[in-house]
This record gives sequence, structure tokens and C-alpha cells, in this order.
Amino acid sequence: MKKIKIKVNGKVKTVLNNSKLSDLLKNLNIPIKKVAIELNQEIIDKKRTSNIKLKKNDKIEIVHFIGGG
Repeated sequence: MKKIKIKVNGKVKTVLNNSKLSDLLKNLNIPIKKVAIELNQEIIDKKRTSNIKLKKNDKIEIVHFIGGG
């Protein structure tokens, strides 16, 4: 199966060509409720991650929320 390269938080990752954003988050063990996700400089609604297919050279930024005061 063909693979593509994407960038996640500045690091190149290789994923299967038909991967979805939700697959990537599961593989990286990302707690979806505690992060904000940006795909190609656009904030993504977390409910849509299983509908978004990753494409070659996509740039994904995942920011973790940190509690505090």
C-alpha cells in the first residue's frame, strides 16, 4: 500500500495513503479531548477527524491544553 509524508508538529511522519486524521491521532495516542488540532493552518472541529483524509505534505499541529492558574 502506498505511503505519504506529512508533518506533525514540525516532524516528518509517514502514513498510509488512505489514512484519516482520526487514525493518526489514535496511532500517536493523542487524547482528543485535551488538544487543539490545526491542519494546514486551519483549526479542525474534533467531530470531523474521522472524515478528513490525510494528503501528501499536510501540516498538522497538535497543541495540548495545560491546566493551571
